[in-house]
Amino acid sequence: MNKIPAIVVVGATASGKTALAVALAKECGGEVISADSMQIYQGMDIATAKPTPAETEGVPHHMMDFLPVTETYSVARYVEEANRIAGEIFSRGRIPVVAGGTGLYVDSLIDNIVFEDEPDNAAIRMALRERREKEGMEALFAELERVDPAAAARLHVHNENRVLRALEVYYLTGETLSERQRRSRLAESPFNALWIGLDYRDRQRLYDRIDRRVEDMLARGLLQEAADYYRLPGAATASQAIGYKELKGYFSGELTLEEAADNLKRATRRYAKRQLTWFRKNERIHWLYRDGKSGEETAREAAALAAAWLRQQKGGDDPV
Repeated sequence: MNKIPAIVVVGATASGKTALAVALAKECGGEVISADSMQIYQGMDIATAKPTPAETEGVPHHMMDFLPVTETYSVARYVEEANRIAGEIFSRGRIPVVAGGTGLYVDSLIDNIVFEDEPDNAAIRMALRERREKEGMEALFAELERVDPAAAARLHVHNENRVLRALEVYYLTGETLSERQRRSRLAESPFNALWIGLDYRDRQRLYDRIDRRVEDMLARGLLQEAADYYRLPGAATASQAIGYKELKGYFSGELTLEEAADNLKRATRRYAKRQLTWFRKNERIHWLYRDGKSGEETAREAAALAAAWLRQQKGGDDPV
């Protein structure tokens, strides 16, 4: 094989990605590479649903629990380090199983997106912010539609940071952000990937799983974990993580625990919707719907897909 075969498991939070990735790794002789932008941080175990040793069932997991919460991390660094680990897994005769819900991480790794040094200019950024205050975001968004219609089509007028960033790049470089992103995808991917997505046709089933997960997190000590991280100096990442920021009102006395838990459930449901919106754009994904199925039944369905795909890989055919 000239390329690394990889199985990719994606879907919304609480859809069962971890269990399926472990089952596929055991079935296919693989190791898991996490693609979760929060599970990389040390100690953020409960809020990020980091798998326990019992849940990993002895399957090696990589790109997880290695970074202090006070440090920042970039998708470019993730791609570099996850690529290296995938190569090491393959060199041992095993299959990388990439699993996670951070769509940008997954897509950037599998599609081998090359990240250029992003220019920035404080003066241009400040000028754009001043214009936002005077003219409003609608005027700036209309300007983006004129200079970079492709970027504007992917953004919403209220996504202020990304709209301003696209304009900043254009005025600093004379090149649209869309062109820079197009060029970043020209490098050939080192992977032949089988994409498997988990979802529910009845969205309420997923939301019920999310609600149960939140209740389980609280029972396992989420309050103490969040309180510990709020006391850490410079732990800005933790304060933005879903599972921590929704509890801040409880710690300040503004909310009851029940109100904070309800906020956390709503925030997690909204996050799940954003994840699914992202992944639905990927036509390569084989969607498995879990309505009325046990985890074991879903795993068998996914294993059959993976077995057929691996036979094609060994025979030199195109991936399914």
